[in-house]
Amino acid sequence: MEVRSIALAPGEPYELRLAGRGARGYVWTWQVTGDADVVRVEEQPAPGGPDAAEALPGAVVERAYVVRGRAPGGGRARIRFAQVRPASPQEAPYDEFVLDVEVGTGPPAPDDGSSGR
Repeated sequence: MEVRSIALAPGEPYELRLAGRGARGYVWTWQVTGDADVVRVEEQPAPGGPDAAEALPGAVVERAYVVRGRAPGGGRARIRFAQVRPASPQEAPYDEFVLDVEVGTGPPAPDDGSSGR
C-alpha cells in the first residue's frame, strides 16, 4: 500500500491516477476520515484510455480522481482508496492507496478550469 502526503490551498485541485482492473470486476472506492469536510473527491474520465466496458478481459483500466481542497480549509484529511469487487465484499482489497491531505487556510486557489468542473 502506497501512502502519499500533499498540501492544498482551498479550491486547489490535485489529480490522482490509479491503475484499475475494471475489466476483471474491480472498482476503486474511497473513504475520507479526519477533517472530511476540507476535501472533495471526484472521479474523472481517464483521458485516452478505454473504460471498463470497452476493455479486453483482464486489461488494466486507468481511473482518474480529482481531490480538491475546500474552503475555508484549515484541516487534515486521509483518503483511503481501496480496489474491491462489489460482488465479493468479503474479499480483501486487491490494492490500496492512501492520500494524506493538508488543506491550508490561505485564499482560494484561482480556478484555471483544468479539472473540467
